[in-house]
Amino acid sequence: MNSAPVLSISGLERRYKSGAGELAVLAGVDLQIMPGEIVGLVGPSGSGKSSLLHAAGLLERPNAGEVYIDGEPVWSLGDEGRTAVRRNRIGFVYQFHHLLAEFDALLNVALPALIAGRKRKEAYAEAERLLGIMGLGDRIRHQPAQLSGGEQQRVAIARAMINHPILILADEPTGNLDPDTSTTVFGVLSDLVRKEGAAALIATHNFELTKYMDRVMALDHGKLVRRN
Repeated sequence: MNSAPVLSISGLERRYKSGAGELAVLAGVDLQIMPGEIVGLVGPSGSGKSSLLHAAGLLERPNAGEVYIDGEPVWSLGDEGRTAVRRNRIGFVYQFHHLLAEFDALLNVALPALIAGRKRKEAYAEAERLLGIMGLGDRIRHQPAQLSGGEQQRVAIARAMINHPILILADEPTGNLDPDTSTTVFGVLSDLVRKEGAAALIATHNFELTKYMDRVMALDHGKLVRRN
């Protein structure tokens, strides 16, 4: 296995203006995640979990610090460079699946590959492969409204993996699912991350899922503290 971290966060700070002045939600966060490793991120609402994910995913610029993906300092890149990193190296999974209602599962998954310039035949073949891995091989022509909540989220996970990202960032990926479905969906997510050799940082309130993770980190007053 590659010994270099997929994600390395150094001295990350994020502050927001409030009526009482500045609120520091990230106060010098450091973190490294290796290939094939799944790290959980826990903490109460407002503790900064989403801010950390947004900074790691190049969605929200930190006030200080740097994010390295595969050794490259990505916040130092220009707009086009950051866009390319988000498109080609990072896969995002959200609490809400954000599938396009008018498209079937196959096209929902293939769309990021098509946007990235891959040929339609290749993009569709990869989408079908991923949906098969997710146990949805017989549902590829179904639209989101014809799928259960768990099936929709599995489509969203396949979509996140279509461009072979080296990093998966997930924000409450099972937050809208019942406990049994949550376990199933998280199981296929973690299996796919390890199978593809990616790394994952997953924010969750579901402590039942943390036992399947390699490490669990908690945000406490802007700092990361290991929980297991």
